[in-house]
Amino acid sequence: MDDITILGIESSCDDTSAAVIRDGIMLSNVIASQDVHRKYGGVVPELASRAHQQNIVPVVDTALKEAGITAEQLDGIAYTRGPGLLGSLLVGVSFAKGLALAHDIPMMEVNHLQGHILSHFIDLPERKLPHPTFPFLCLLVSGGHSQIVLVKDYLDMEIVGTTIDDAAGEAFDKCAKVMGLGYPGGPIIDKLAKEGDPKKFKFAKPSVDGLDYSFSGLKTSFLYFLRDEIAENPNFIEENKADLCASLQHTIIDILMQKLIKATKQFEIKEVAIAGGVSANSGLRTAVAEEGIKRGWNTYIPEFKFTTDNAGMIAMVGLIKYKRGEFSSLDVCPIARSAEF
Repeated sequence: MDDITILGIESSCDDTSAAVIRDGIMLSNVIASQDVHRKYGGVVPELASRAHQQNIVPVVDTALKEAGITAEQLDGIAYTRGPGLLGSLLVGVSFAKGLALAHDIPMMEVNHLQGHILSHFIDLPERKLPHPTFPFLCLLVSGGHSQIVLVKDYLDMEIVGTTIDDAAGEAFDKCAKVMGLGYPGGPIIDKLAKEGDPKKFKFAKPSVDGLDYSFSGLKTSFLYFLRDEIAENPNFIEENKADLCASLQHTIIDILMQKLIKATKQFEIKEVAIAGGVSANSGLRTAVAEEGIKRGWNTYIPEFKFTTDNAGMIAMVGLIKYKRGEFSSLDVCPIARSAEF
């Protein structure tokens, strides 16, 4: 099977995205973000689904044009079935069904989380990117998920560690909101952290058995810490903003890295990747790279364009499923929670 061209559609949360991949090479990857959620400090599901309805047609049309093809030239359509916001997913799933039916081409359903992990196998037209060798461990970190995944093959994955409460991205966003930094909080904290002292403040770290994560305690201790300090000095946050961000980021990254290091020892694996929205964090990227040098890992850090929700990763999984003949039917419904897959 040569020259297989796949359209990917991603609409799991607040980004509408469409991408075209041909034999693993990305030809286009278009993303329409939704700024409407900023004033609410988080994603509003109803507003997200409405924005997807407005964006889906022009985004797909632009992706096809940038790839230099028409819908008739597609071999298959990959779409995010879940997990995600049900209303948002429904827009992408319904559009994929309509387009596939109109052009009589097969569809491939995609687990959004697998997409993040397999984004490491996408190549760019101008260069081939480094790909992990199986088996490898992937630290998957985003606003809703913090997991360590043992990747045995393209579609053979085992979650060996996961959060038992909040995810790392949630901790960033909620702590940023308390400090009045805006949404999304992760990129803002990352930017301010570069100007602060990561050892200025110390925050509680969870004690969780095995490879699981917990960030609820850190979030709570951070809130109580601010409450006590503000009682003494109402201007505490403003006067210590950079140091607070640096110390908070350092703590979150340390929690993530401790379990990742433990996993590499437990499974005796030196192929290590990171993925998901939080993998764009400069501190985490540096920590993984430095730890890799120290411990002899082969590390795989995604390009920034592949860290956020994007259809390129969905098309990549779709390409693999197309080659394996794993097609979905028209009666498939979106799935909101990963546990339902």
